[in-house]
Amino acid sequence: MKGVTRIDIPVLLPEITEALDECVNRLVRLLEKRQGVERVHVVLPDGAEAAGGDTEKGPLGGPAQLCLHYDPERLPLAQIKEIARLAGAEVTARFGHIVIPFRAVGAEDGGGRLESALRAAAGVTAAVVNFAGQVARVEYDRTRTDRPAIEAELGRAGVELTADIGASRPTEAATPAPAGEEQESWYKRNREIAWSAISGAFLLGGWLVERSGGQPAIAIALFVAAYFFGARDNLAHLLGDIGRGRFRFNIDLLMLVAAAGAAGLGEWAEGGLLLFLFSLGHALEHYALGRARNAIKALASLAPQQAVVIRGGRESILPIEQVNRGDQVVVKPAERIAVDGTVREGRSAVNQAPITGESIPVEKQAGDPVFAGSVNGEGALVIEVTAAVGDRTLDRVIQLVSEAETQKAPTQQFTDRFERWFVPLVLVADVLLIVVPPLIWSWSWSESIYRGMALLVAASPCALALGTPAAVLAGLAQAARKGVLIKGGAYLETLGTINSLALDKTGTITKGEPAVTDLVPANGVTADVLLQLAAAVEQRSQHPLARAVLKAAEERRLTVAAAEGVESVTGRGIRAQVGTELVEVGRLLMFEESGKGEIPAAIRDAVARLESAGRTTMIVRRSRPENSTEARDGWLGVLGIADEPRANVRRTLDQLRAAGIRRIVMLTGDNAGVGGAVGRAVGVDEVRAGLLPEDKVVAIRELAADGGVAMVGDGVNDAPALAHATVGIAMGGAGTAAALETADIALMADDLGRLPFAVGLSRKARSIIKQNLFLSLGVIAGLGIAAVAGIAGIGVAVIAHEGSTLIVIANGLRLLAYKDSNQ
Repeated sequence: MKGVTRIDIPVLLPEITEALDECVNRLVRLLEKRQGVERVHVVLPDGAEAAGGDTEKGPLGGPAQLCLHYDPERLPLAQIKEIARLAGAEVTARFGHIVIPFRAVGAEDGGGRLESALRAAAGVTAAVVNFAGQVARVEYDRTRTDRPAIEAELGRAGVELTADIGASRPTEAATPAPAGEEQESWYKRNREIAWSAISGAFLLGGWLVERSGGQPAIAIALFVAAYFFGARDNLAHLLGDIGRGRFRFNIDLLMLVAAAGAAGLGEWAEGGLLLFLFSLGHALEHYALGRARNAIKALASLAPQQAVVIRGGRESILPIEQVNRGDQVVVKPAERIAVDGTVREGRSAVNQAPITGESIPVEKQAGDPVFAGSVNGEGALVIEVTAAVGDRTLDRVIQLVSEAETQKAPTQQFTDRFERWFVPLVLVADVLLIVVPPLIWSWSWSESIYRGMALLVAASPCALALGTPAAVLAGLAQAARKGVLIKGGAYLETLGTINSLALDKTGTITKGEPAVTDLVPANGVTADVLLQLAAAVEQRSQHPLARAVLKAAEERRLTVAAAEGVESVTGRGIRAQVGTELVEVGRLLMFEESGKGEIPAAIRDAVARLESAGRTTMIVRRSRPENSTEARDGWLGVLGIADEPRANVRRTLDQLRAAGIRRIVMLTGDNAGVGGAVGRAVGVDEVRAGLLPEDKVVAIRELAADGGVAMVGDGVNDAPALAHATVGIAMGGAGTAAALETADIALMADDLGRLPFAVGLSRKARSIIKQNLFLSLGVIAGLGIAAVAGIAGIGVAVIAHEGSTLIVIANGLRLLAYKDSNQ
């Protein structure tokens, strides 16, 4: 009998975001060398294997898994899991993953050029570059290279490093970046515009000399100068690639060939116009995309760089890097909070919108958590630091957002593949257009060359290259600004495709805190007396139901007497001496088993009625001393306790249905009575109760069989279901690291009401991406035909080319202004 076990890849390789990452293959090879391990393979979410071998059904919609076949006589299950864990740790320790932001000028396919440069560097095992987002994600072998060497390679490729908005993981010091843009000269910040303007000035001068009948040599000299300033960046990149032996067929090449061809035909003005508009278009594109990039980078400036710390009884202003966990930090009114921590002194309303997206300030007092980047209100606070720099919620968000920028959306992956074969195809078609018509038809060589140059411009896929990343970049930025963290373009697109939604009950649909909802006193007993005596007994208990009783007594401002001789009856209830009386609080079963007399019908009826409404019930009974003049025993009544639904859940679910979600299911571990009551109260389509974590995974797989399914939970006990859903959505990402790490999307505020915004943003993004795709391909096709037919010359082609590129970018940036119409 052979042993087989499966382990989710993210458990073994926490840094890995893609199932086919090379680190997964390394882990497979490492495990296959171990004694007793017979076969290791990857099972993809749809059941297909990553490599050859027997196909096994994998988790539908869930994470990829590592399937290990082993000899159980040599390796018990616990040992094989430990071997896998240690092997994963070994791979993680050797191979690092870093995110490096940069600033570069170049054609829209410059990401491919940089990826080639990075992949060719010693020790770099993988690289992904988002040129629109100006960020690179690099995997490397720590035994062969390090971050400074990788950054040096980027410098040789012609890019400038910018302020690092995310830390590497595992932690590794980043090379100090150049000063921020606010410290740069005007020329450095605006060099693209300046060079383009100079090119345009020389172009205008050459055209005026040519039109006025001046010396042709002077006009040509001015046009050459226009060529130089207009083509400087493109030519530098092309020559750099050739010098490093990495020649590429790309958009830079198409533009330079077209401009050179125009010059060869004596059409200096049209060639100059091409390069001028091309460089001006780049400058405007980078400026426009900078709006989205700056919206993300602005996260890094939310937290102050210093804090007022109390040490040795004195207040000192220290750099934030020197503030340690456990320090006491003073935050004055209207100041921005620099640390994650817990309020120890003071009371104030804190604006958490920069972190959670909440529009209304949240009241904070002793014991409440606060987050770096939020803004204090009118009261002074003393905060005990719970997370040092690097571990704060803001730091985790910045890191995850920077990584999300490098995750390419499915549409972008399609356009990347399209460009790889399209550019060489255009060059082949262009050669045929230049050579064949003069040989077969009556075209002159100058006419065919001119049309060939116009075709190069018309068919350049600049708009196609930027349409998707512009929309994704803007969508991720707007989501982060509104308190929704989306961990990649793939999830931004996928969220808009789901048709089923599964929600955990406790902490998602409900508040996650039991509260006393019903007080049913017996005849002759007041509600206050019933609650007072129950609170007196429960004040020594740490049970969540006990806290609910004490909170209710506090809200009614009742005086709670001290209790003695507290005795817990496991799974049944609790009893204690309150003054001269023995007071018992517990389930109906506790009193049925005690044999202390018949339970009144009124008490039983109250319990049945409350439990049918989904309440947890607590019966309160007191026993008086034997020498008391009153009756010895007394049934005081019944308390009904429930975890109440959040106030806006029904409205939120209605909004989600209006957005196209067809099926909404609640998953809960509670009994069917409690689950059904909550489900009816909020209006879900189906309730599945009494579920263990593994049962929730089964439910997610069943729902996923009918299409995309999103799972919403707290990111901790719902982790398996979150991981197996098409899209996992965590509640309260600002409160737990687990929520941020587990889910694909995190609602930073503990508010389900943000979900309709996220779904609406995703669907809007999908719509814009499709619009950009159709517009880009339409312009390429239409303009290409017009160029071949001689209807559009180089001037018209370049204007339409750059115009369409700017249009798709502007269309994508509309997501920066997206608002949920229901908010």
